[in-house]
Amino acid sequence: MDLNKFKEDLFKINSTKKFNDLSLQLFKFQYKENKYYKSFVDLLKIKPDEVKSISKIPFFPIELFKEKKILCNNFKYKKIFHSSGTTTDLKSKHYIESISFYEKSILESFEKRFKAINNYSIFCLTPKHTKKNKSSLIHMCNYLIKKSGCINSGFYHKNYSELIKRIEISKKNKKPFIIIGLSFLLLDFALKHKINLNGGTILETGGMKKNDSEFTKEELYDILRKKFSLKEIGSEYSMTELLSQSYSLKKGELSPPPWKKILIRDINNPLQIIKQNNITGGINIIDLANIHSCAFIATNDLGKKTNKSFYILGRLNNSLIRGCNNLI
Repeated sequence: MDLNKFKEDLFKINSTKKFNDLSLQLFKFQYKENKYYKSFVDLLKIKPDEVKSISKIPFFPIELFKEKKILCNNFKYKKIFHSSGTTTDLKSKHYIESISFYEKSILESFEKRFKAINNYSIFCLTPKHTKKNKSSLIHMCNYLIKKSGCINSGFYHKNYSELIKRIEISKKNKKPFIIIGLSFLLLDFALKHKINLNGGTILETGGMKKNDSEFTKEELYDILRKKFSLKEIGSEYSMTELLSQSYSLKKGELSPPPWKKILIRDINNPLQIIKQNNITGGINIIDLANIHSCAFIATNDLGKKTNKSFYILGRLNNSLIRGCNNLI
C-alpha cells in the first residue's frame, strides 16, 4: 500500500464507494502490519480475503489500547497520548507516528464542520498546554488556538474574568468565537457567571468530575443554555485512540468528517452490525486517519445513528471486553 497516496486520498473522499474502498485497503494493510490486530482477527477465525464490505471488518476492542502498544510494523512513533483518569487507573496510550498528519486531521475535521479556523477566536476551558502534555484534547486545543491567528485566542483555565474580557472584545469586533471546554469547567463557569454568549458557540468535550456527576448531559446543557443565553450547546466527540474529531452544533447531532464513519453493533452479538437507523447499540468507529495504529475500533460508548448524524447515549458495561487482552 502506498502510504503517502493513501494519506492524500483520505482527505479527498467524496463518495461512499471511495470510503469503502479505502477502508478495505487499510484493513488488509493493518491485518498484515499490526500484530495485535492480526491476532484478534485470527482469533475470530475471519479470513481477510473474504471481507468484502466494511460491515464485515472486525472492530478492535478499545480496551486493548490500555494493555498493548498498538502500532503497525516499521512505524516509529513521535509522541504518546494518554487518556485521562485517576492515578490508579490504567490509561490508554496512542502512539502517534506523525504529529503534522494528526494536526492536518484536526484542522480538516474542524473546517469540514465550521468555516476556516482564522474566522474565529478560540477560547479553551481546559488545563493549559505544556511541553510535557500527554492529552490529545489539549494538543488539539493548542493547535486550533495557534491556527486561529487571533491574539485573544488562548487557554482560560478558571481565569474567568480574563475570559469574559476576551469574549466582550470578540463581540465588540463582531468576530465569532468558540469556547471549547471540559464539562465540569463549563459548569463551574456557568454557575459563577451569567453572561450573554449570543454570537458564540460552546463545544462541550465531556469530562465531568465525580462531585458533578449527578447532572445528566441534558441537565448540564439546560444550565449552560440558561446561564449563557444560548439556544443550543454544541459538542466535540473524539478520544485518545482516534486522530479525527466529530462535532455537534445542536441536540447532540454529531457529524463525522468524510474519512470517519460510525457503525452500530448489536449489544448481544458484537460481530453483527445494525444497518437500520435509530437503533441503539455499541458504537464502532472507522477512522481512516489512524493509518499507523488501528482504524477499526469497537468503543465502550452506547449510541444510535441516522443517515448523516450519530448520537452518544451513554456507556456500555465493558466487562466482556476486558478479558480480550489475555487472548491476544
